[in-house]
Amino acid sequence: MKIVIIDDIQMNVTLLQHLVRKLPDCESFCFTNPVIALAWCLENEPDLVIVDYEMPEMSGIEFVQRFRERYATHPVLMVTANHETELRLRALQIGVTDFLNKPLNNVEFLARTRNMLALRQSHNQLADHASWLAQEVRKATEQIVTRERETIVCLAAATEYRDPETGSHILRMARYSRHIARNLGLDTEQQELLLGTAPMHDIGKVGIPDMILLKPGRLTPDEFSVMKQHAIIGYKVLSMTNSPLLQKAAEIALTHHEKFDGSGYPNGLVGEAIPLFGRIVAVADVFDALTSERPYKNAWSVEKASDYLRENSGKHFDPACLAGFFAKFDDVLAIKAEFADDKIEARDILEE
Repeated sequence: MKIVIIDDIQMNVTLLQHLVRKLPDCESFCFTNPVIALAWCLENEPDLVIVDYEMPEMSGIEFVQRFRERYATHPVLMVTANHETELRLRALQIGVTDFLNKPLNNVEFLARTRNMLALRQSHNQLADHASWLAQEVRKATEQIVTRERETIVCLAAATEYRDPETGSHILRMARYSRHIARNLGLDTEQQELLLGTAPMHDIGKVGIPDMILLKPGRLTPDEFSVMKQHAIIGYKVLSMTNSPLLQKAAEIALTHHEKFDGSGYPNGLVGEAIPLFGRIVAVADVFDALTSERPYKNAWSVEKASDYLRENSGKHFDPACLAGFFAKFDDVLAIKAEFADDKIEARDILEE
């Protein structure tokens, strides 16, 4: 352990250094100039500081004040010939751990020094244990998140078996969603959360009859009323757990068909009453649906779909989310090309 000795009188430094040699596994670093000593401490993190009270350039009190700005818990043993109570109280207030009076008693010095080093070792062990616990918590959390994401992949695959359109679609729209979130300034954690949960937006389609879900033509008003139930079904399925990840997926499933002007479904929410993730996914979902081929329509060109989105700014779509979508639009085109139909499986959501 590193012990720093600071005293402006070399003879005192030599005496203290001699005593420190009697302590096992300790190395002393000696200074007669407190300013130089402080600079060394700030670079090398000592385990114990033994400092004199009365010194030129910087008193022991001033040294400890500066030292405590960097090291809040490292033990400091002050040596002084001053017996005044006021001095001791002031020293305690600024962070001195213990005192020794001159002339030193060798036995007392070694005993107090051992106590200070034991205090430092205990603190180190506690810090190591706390670090270990934090690491174990991170590992457990990562395992939980991994299992949750695996659950999402399985659910996405289940949807794909019922609705063949959703395979590459969910991969593209999830990445479009992350692209929008990034351009809106959301932090990396929120971006990744959106990437992982957006694929669940249409999970409620598992509850829609095949005659409606797989119908090759346009739906009748009655059939569309049934189809709209997928938002509520998806919410009910995903909100059955307390998982923050699946709760956010449930929110997206429920709100991604809401429209900014209040004309959407299932609850007719208006503007920012629609959760942000729902507003983001609405843009990504519609753009990909328009630019993808379906049994009942040809794929629109990127230009035509872009014009449609812009025309519906403030109506169907949040203008801020549209701005985020069209920012750095080359990234959108790259996603569209990379995750083209018939190239990607649902489990690839976990990649990157």
